[in-house]
Amino acid sequence: MQAFGTDVRNRIIKLVKGILAQNSLAADITLSTKLVDAGLTSMDMVNLMLGVEAEFDFTIPQTEITPENFQSVETLERMVATQLQPATAA
Repeated sequence: MQAFGTDVRNRIIKLVKGILAQNSLAADITLSTKLVDAGLTSMDMVNLMLGVEAEFDFTIPQTEITPENFQSVETLERMVATQLQPATAA
């Protein structure tokens, strides 16, 4: 299960860094880095949401599209893992 979490984390970090690179920004992204502090705008957050949906092949439920879930890599990872859990249990 540890490898699963690490894979999810690395994929999210890659998405965040890709969006930052499109904006000609570079930031050291850690688990707890606040994404807005790293330079992501509200439009970037929409792109991140769409990127997460495409990367992990699921639709984020409306109830999960909250500022709390998009604060950091850590909060995003937790939300993605929760959404993927039923699929991995099957």
